[in-house]
Amino acid sequence: MLNSVSNRLNRSILLSACMFLLAATFALSRDQRASLLPRLQPGQILTYLVRYRADKNVKTESSLAVPLAPGASQMDTHGLLRIEILELQHASEKLAIRARSQFLNDRVGASAPKPAGETAKSPPRPLSPEGHPVEFTISPDGLAEKITGLDELNSEQQQVWQEWLARFAMAWAIPSPRVKIGDKWKMEEAERATSPIAALIWARDSSYVRDEPCSAAALSVTGEVTPSNGTTDTCAVLLTTAKLVQKSPSKDATPEDFKLHELKTMGTAKGSNEVITYISLTTGLVVRSTEEANQQLDVVVAKTDGSNGVHYNVGANSQLEVLLLTEAQASTQR
Repeated sequence: MLNSVSNRLNRSILLSACMFLLAATFALSRDQRASLLPRLQPGQILTYLVRYRADKNVKTESSLAVPLAPGASQMDTHGLLRIEILELQHASEKLAIRARSQFLNDRVGASAPKPAGETAKSPPRPLSPEGHPVEFTISPDGLAEKITGLDELNSEQQQVWQEWLARFAMAWAIPSPRVKIGDKWKMEEAERATSPIAALIWARDSSYVRDEPCSAAALSVTGEVTPSNGTTDTCAVLLTTAKLVQKSPSKDATPEDFKLHELKTMGTAKGSNEVITYISLTTGLVVRSTEEANQQLDVVVAKTDGSNGVHYNVGANSQLEVLLLTEAQASTQR
């Protein structure tokens, strides 16, 4: 009887000790810090799919035409972007890269499935670079510099390229070179798009919320994208929320370029977005990033003497997805 009780007690103590050790191990793993900058090599090739959709609606209370006023627009586009790493420079725990990017011909979302019995007139073309290459550098501070070839792209390709770059360079914006789960950081960035409201600032709050399994999607030789069947990686999940803050007074929010046209603006702007980014703990590459964004603008544009005022009410929203892809190799005939 005593032996039985003693054995049960020993097993209970052993089980408690194991649970304590497991808990300690888990706590230590959460305290481990990692660099989220990409681990790259010269000559390395990366492929990303970028899907971007944006809608901007404009309501006007006057038929008066005003220069530089916002206009309605829609964009629903995507692109396959291949990036070749040309050069790397390491300075302490910072990284600078020089790279070349080029869009690929692709069939992603190109057409609906064909009816049964109907075949394609010609087989799909293998993926290949097309159009103008863009060369660029990312400085140790995360700034895109020495960009050549971007002006040769059409407006949709330029948008896709800029959205990809902003997500790819996400890790450069982290203040600390090494981070752990639970870390938070803040930053402010001026709104880069032309606006009739001056001094707009994005106030961003970011955090390293958790680790999750992740994997790159698969890209066939003819451009079809499917979920990966390969090895699952582990990603750091970063959450960024941002608010658009207006530093200019609503009664006189005139930007310099409007002043040059002898115009005055009055009004308000606000906006918010949420970005979720998955960064591989193995490679440091952005595996997936999504963004939901919206902005509202309520502004009156008039001559500097207050005459000929036009009231604009603008609403805009956008959705973005960036996916890392693994390319299938074309088979060779023997």
